[in-house]
Amino acid sequence: MDSILVKGGTPLHGKIQIAGAKNAALALMPATLLSEEPLTLTNAPRLSDIATMTALLQSLGVEVTSMQGGKVQVLSSHDMTSTTADYEIVRKMRASNLVLGPLLARHHRAIVSLPGGCAIGARPMDIHVTALEAMGAEIELKDGYLHATAKGGLRGARVPLRFASVGATENVLMAATLAKGTTIIENAAREPEIVDLAHCLRRMGAQIEGEGTSTITIQGVDRLGAATHPVVTDRIELGTYMLAPVFAGGEVECLGGRLDLVRSFVEKLDAAGVDVTETADGLKVKRRDDRARAVDITTEVFPGFPTDLQAQMMAMLCTATGTSVLEEKIFENRFMHAPELVRMGANIEVHGGTATVTGVDRLKGARVMATDLRASVSLILAGMAAEGETLVSRVYHLDRGYEHVEEKLSALGAQIERVSGS
Repeated sequence: MDSILVKGGTPLHGKIQIAGAKNAALALMPATLLSEEPLTLTNAPRLSDIATMTALLQSLGVEVTSMQGGKVQVLSSHDMTSTTADYEIVRKMRASNLVLGPLLARHHRAIVSLPGGCAIGARPMDIHVTALEAMGAEIELKDGYLHATAKGGLRGARVPLRFASVGATENVLMAATLAKGTTIIENAAREPEIVDLAHCLRRMGAQIEGEGTSTITIQGVDRLGAATHPVVTDRIELGTYMLAPVFAGGEVECLGGRLDLVRSFVEKLDAAGVDVTETADGLKVKRRDDRARAVDITTEVFPGFPTDLQAQMMAMLCTATGTSVLEEKIFENRFMHAPELVRMGANIEVHGGTATVTGVDRLKGARVMATDLRASVSLILAGMAAEGETLVSRVYHLDRGYEHVEEKLSALGAQIERVSGS
């Protein structure tokens, strides 16, 4: 099992290319199930989660052709052979549940295993089920599988979501494109990944209004066609690499970065003493002083502070001046990185969904273990600010959401390498 070895103390300088969004691509890929004609995705990220979604779609009979080293994916569902998403694939990744809506919409049936993914708390499927049932689906849970049918097809409906779930919004949005009549999603998620999916579906011929707001209206059509669509910039990878020079010092330009994707995050960086400047090609970042300043964080649904940047921000605040309070409101059990940071000398107290971080002068390198995707990269960043060497184990989590981390950071001057079999 691979590990990442980091030696701290080296400032970073240069430019880093931000990849296409993992969470956007994982919703865009199942959209191919809505049409017999090909869907071409450009700017696709090259990650293990993308490979998992590819395997799932191929198990349903989708043809997937990878080009330009994986940055272009051509998907075709003209010859579907199955409507069953098997546990052995679905268990590896939460986003696998996004085949449910498209399968019901086009084939009027689906059998989908309950999904897996990072152990960061409950992400209930009941929101998805209730929403699709409102559109006429009949869904029963048997032996860990959702058995769903829509006799005569799905029907447009008013679908109020009890929580602004990204996954449920995506599932209903795709399902509604081929439903009979008009569907109105209330309390819809507003994330950029939702907007990106709507833009792609519109390119395929869908009639959608209101993406990016809490109310999305979809007028069902008889069929969708071919399309080519660029995957939006990954705002979580963007935020992660924007923090790198805050940990290590120096100045880094994140190519492809956009302020509208990370506005609430940038507001917190500014309060912490970090300068973010728009350039012609992206965003340039450097800290103003030797140490950042303490700042309080509360995770919220978009456009609030993203939960997927909470671990990275906590690691940064470990060496900030003063005391910070972080409140996690999206997922429970998402402070599992805190004990690992404490092993590096951090001063962190966790009480339920709140963590109090009192900054120390410097972290110390240690052997630490990644517990989930975002925790893994937070420990790598912490190692760049620590004295000595930090060895981060179980980085298979990392490969689910960040492509070629060691190469990208090494190009900026970081002392980082992958160690096999540790």
